[in-house]
Amino acid sequence: MDKNIFCVIMAGGIGSRFWPLSRTGKPKQFLDFLGAGKTLLQQTYDRFIKICPEENILIVTNADYGELVFEQLPELNPEQVLLEPLRKNTAPCIAYANYKIQQINSEANIIVAPSDHLILKEDEFIRVIRDGLEFVQETDSLLTLGITPDRPETGYGYIQATNEDAYFNNPNLKKVKTFTEKPDYEMAKVFYESGDFFWNSGLFIWSLKSIMKAFEKYLPEVNVLFAKGIKLYNTSREKDFILNTYSNCKNISIDYGIMEKAENVFVLCSDFGWSDLGTWGSVFEHSTKQKGNNVISGQNVFIYDLKDSFVKVPDDKLVVLQGLEGYIVVESQDMLLICKREDEQKIKQFVNDIKIRKGENYI
Repeated sequence: MDKNIFCVIMAGGIGSRFWPLSRTGKPKQFLDFLGAGKTLLQQTYDRFIKICPEENILIVTNADYGELVFEQLPELNPEQVLLEPLRKNTAPCIAYANYKIQQINSEANIIVAPSDHLILKEDEFIRVIRDGLEFVQETDSLLTLGITPDRPETGYGYIQATNEDAYFNNPNLKKVKTFTEKPDYEMAKVFYESGDFFWNSGLFIWSLKSIMKAFEKYLPEVNVLFAKGIKLYNTSREKDFILNTYSNCKNISIDYGIMEKAENVFVLCSDFGWSDLGTWGSVFEHSTKQKGNNVISGQNVFIYDLKDSFVKVPDDKLVVLQGLEGYIVVESQDMLLICKREDEQKIKQFVNDIKIRKGENYI
């Protein structure tokens, strides 16, 4: 296996759109949403050990989740888990990983992946990743994976590709023209029908040299902070240095900070059965449907005239539901969510309101 291949798994998010099951103390990446027998983080790790050496996988997570990571992936060495003292979005997370990897292998080629995605066609996924690694190894490029859309989706960001000739003799490899945040339905329909737009998977591939060069050019204020610790990484002084660095670092995403500005950005268009499992609706979509096109999880649920609904309640809770169509019903501990599926994007706002009015105990 190629020792120059590294993988950075980002596992620090809160997953507020999966409230009340996903909570600050144990967010969605540490849960088994689909009954697979493994959490989303464990599935992500298992996927990448088929692509790169186990010792070259780094998990970047919030310091509060360090124990959870080691509990779920006990095979990791301490130096493989990067603990962020504060949440500052994806650019600082990636900058931190870059400098850690630089201490190990300056010739590294890196895959950056979220920890909470669903991949249904794993063999195709691995093939696409390897194609991408070959491309970035031989070019000074920043590569993102774009997903061929099968519907107008408002929950994903979009990447517009140019119509120029294929690069690297790969018809699915195109130069990026624009990035667009989550659109409304009418705009998503235009994107879908045009054939030029792809869902933004949040998966990146690049060489260490290319991404370091991009940080120096487009996010110098972030890069210089992490560069100051070049002699401190992998020493007893790293923790204090990182705390100070994050305290002074801006909150910014890699998309906004670099990908939307750089000129050497490419997209590898693919279809490997991807979902970011960002909402209860995406879990509903990928779950086996029961009578009435419902998804029911719970041993004591009685349903009457229930259609197109997602229900997840504890096995020891007796629940009776009647007359609902297109709803999400989720109970966890002392919290119950009942929400229309079409309004699930509002869950994040519900959580913010609860935090303001009731404090952190329910979040």
